[in-house]
Amino acid sequence: MASTAPIVPAAIPPTWLGVMGGGQLGRMFTHEAQSMGYKVAVLGPEQDCPAGHVADRHFLADYNDAVALSDIAALCAAVTTEFENVSARSLATLAQHSFIAPAAASVSMAQDRIVEKRFFTEYAKESTVLPAPHKLIASATDIDEMLADLLPGILKTLRLGYDGKGQTRVRTLNEVRQAFAGMNGVECVLEKMLPLAYEVSVLVARGADGKAVVYQIAENVHRDGILFTTTVPGPNVCDETAKRAQHAALVIIEKLAYVGVLCIEFFVLQDGSLVINEMAPRPHNSGHYTMDACVTSQFAQQVRAMARLPLGDTRQHSSAVMLNILGDIWFDGATDLVREPAWDRILALPSAHLHLYGKTQPRRARKMGHITFIAATLTEAQQQLAVACDILGIAL
Repeated sequence: MASTAPIVPAAIPPTWLGVMGGGQLGRMFTHEAQSMGYKVAVLGPEQDCPAGHVADRHFLADYNDAVALSDIAALCAAVTTEFENVSARSLATLAQHSFIAPAAASVSMAQDRIVEKRFFTEYAKESTVLPAPHKLIASATDIDEMLADLLPGILKTLRLGYDGKGQTRVRTLNEVRQAFAGMNGVECVLEKMLPLAYEVSVLVARGADGKAVVYQIAENVHRDGILFTTTVPGPNVCDETAKRAQHAALVIIEKLAYVGVLCIEFFVLQDGSLVINEMAPRPHNSGHYTMDACVTSQFAQQVRAMARLPLGDTRQHSSAVMLNILGDIWFDGATDLVREPAWDRILALPSAHLHLYGKTQPRRARKMGHITFIAATLTEAQQQLAVACDILGIAL
């Protein structure tokens, strides 16, 4: 995908940088940008939001609001997005007046699962990695024409799915029909379930000058579709798998002519083969460990890329395990009684780095923060994880 965007001069502090979205990713980006001397403006519709609490300015408006888009573009030398469901049309509008990283075309591709899979397939010869066998389900007729060898599978909506939402496991054609009807007939993709050994992700970044850097491969564990832990280096990841995944990530970011941080998720199958799953055009939950364990965090890398500065060193100086903190631990068992977790005991652990996102209302399954355990050895970090989970009442 060729880029037609001109290379523009670097944005030097105290220039303004903009973020579409007010969530925790925007908050962590804002902290990093401010530490480098930039001012940050956030555009989003929620007044009480993590990024809005810390930004220098908050445009309280919908992502499609023409006036707000004009204002943030006029103020900021560059604008990014903290989640992929921001309208690609809004990003294209911003691009008429400001430098946008990543570009609207890359975000748009990540918003549509079938377009994304076609892109992965198109460049599979160079990346050496294919997506899982799949089929577009646009109507009930497509189900009747479906090949049985795609079952059992996972039916996913083409758009707006994340953290396990918008997807259902199906074993028979009748279950596919029921699930498709339950999704109100929106377009879906059916993916064949494969014999999974474990899941990994690769964080890669590319500058406006075309230079790219890649982080060490991360091994992820999910629960109920939500990331539970990220371990780096991955205890099950062999050198060959790591090199293939990193190579594929570098090929994909180059073919996209992408600027910014990109995360690509892969499945490693029981026979050792690698399957590409999906990409996120932004910093990613599985990359949070870089804040404490790497020379350059994923958020600092995003600042550098959108400001057209040299990319930072991706070297990891400590073994790391990242634990997602969900709102469940604020509740006493199955009751609605809310109590604050024992953060004093967590902070007494020598390797624990606590990051809370400033969300005032805990809810079950809501991401409230994360803890990164860094140590000289992976075993030490994993031991600290086990102690923390015991303190917080989280089953390992």
